[in-house]
Amino acid sequence: MICSVKQYSTITNGSDIFLRQSTRPPMQRSLLLPSLPVQKSQRSVISVQKALHVSAIESFGSPKPRTSLIKCQAYEADRSQPIESNIELPKADTRSEAAKKLKIGVYFAMWWALNVVFNIYNKKVLNAYPFPWLTSTLSLACGSLIMLISWATRIAEVPKTDMDFWKALFPVAVAHTIGHVAATVSMSKVAVSFTHIIKSGEPAFSVLVSRFLLGESFPTSVYLSLLPIIGGCGLAALTELNFNMIGFMGAMISNLAFVFRNIFSKRGMKGKSVSGMNYYACLSMLSLIILTPFAIAVEGPAMWKAGFETAFSQIGPNLIW
Repeated sequence: MICSVKQYSTITNGSDIFLRQSTRPPMQRSLLLPSLPVQKSQRSVISVQKALHVSAIESFGSPKPRTSLIKCQAYEADRSQPIESNIELPKADTRSEAAKKLKIGVYFAMWWALNVVFNIYNKKVLNAYPFPWLTSTLSLACGSLIMLISWATRIAEVPKTDMDFWKALFPVAVAHTIGHVAATVSMSKVAVSFTHIIKSGEPAFSVLVSRFLLGESFPTSVYLSLLPIIGGCGLAALTELNFNMIGFMGAMISNLAFVFRNIFSKRGMKGKSVSGMNYYACLSMLSLIILTPFAIAVEGPAMWKAGFETAFSQIGPNLIW
């Protein structure tokens, strides 16, 4: 590192610079550097880690009052000119934003893949054992059991909840229960593909409910983007060979219920500390409590037992799997 200093003396080289008290007239403040406080009875020392080389101290030799001009620049060890570089280092924010987008993309891919597997097995179960209310209840029970084991083994952190949290979660759980059962009922009556084509119209329900019930407004482009979604759903319903009104209405009710679930969740759960996987686990447990009495009332243990005996005689132990 080289420091160029213009003063009134000869050239001096050294790794440390000591500014000693002098009999010369006090220097005026430089226009380039802020003034430094100087004590008369003490010595000021500038300490640097690398050697500081003073390349030149020049005297102006003018009859006018003396002025000081100190100019410091950094140089490479083997160069005599300042370093000029146009290298732009990547910002940490850019990297973190890209990593966040990649993480969200992975979540979407996993959700889609697991959803496909879930629907295929759900349809196979319903073909052999056509009791959608019990199937929905068992799905929520299995999810709740998995999370209870995760909390007990400390795989997942146990959420801290209170009565206010469960009160705010209750309307979300009601909407979630209705949507879950309605989708299962729909899959028990029609093909899985048809159910999901109808359920793909959920964005249209979300926009319409937000517009007419909540008073929210959207750009014209949003409304135009809904036209192919609604048209595709209508075309699929008209051309479905095994069309069933119960299956169609189940998918439509599921759309509407999940829209209200999202609305209740955004409005009622703001500021709550529970989120992510734990939030969905609590939602499943509360939905299980809500659904169980209705499943018993609609289908009942007698129907479940008779249906299980028939299915087990036709399929065998594979029914359990």
